[in-house]
Amino acid sequence: MSEEKQALIDKLRLKDPTLSEEKAGMLIDLLREDFEATYAKAGYEYQGEEMSKRIVEQWIDNYGDRISEVAAMNEKYAAILKNDDVH
Repeated sequence: MSEEKQALIDKLRLKDPTLSEEKAGMLIDLLREDFEATYAKAGYEYQGEEMSKRIVEQWIDNYGDRISEVAAMNEKYAAILKNDDVH
């Protein structure tokens, strides 16, 4: 795992300590993928991983302490949060 991803996981878990390391990592991956897909669908050129990291970090800063509430509104995220097999 990259140091950047681990830093995002740690930051998210500080905001929401109920998240396991694995669930936080999966949420980080989904947030990044969703941002990149939405950005591409809007017709923007890919700005690289640094841009994705900054956006995900901003989302964590803004919503990290209630990421479970925000994620519950999206099926993909809700499924990760409900899955008890992932610790």
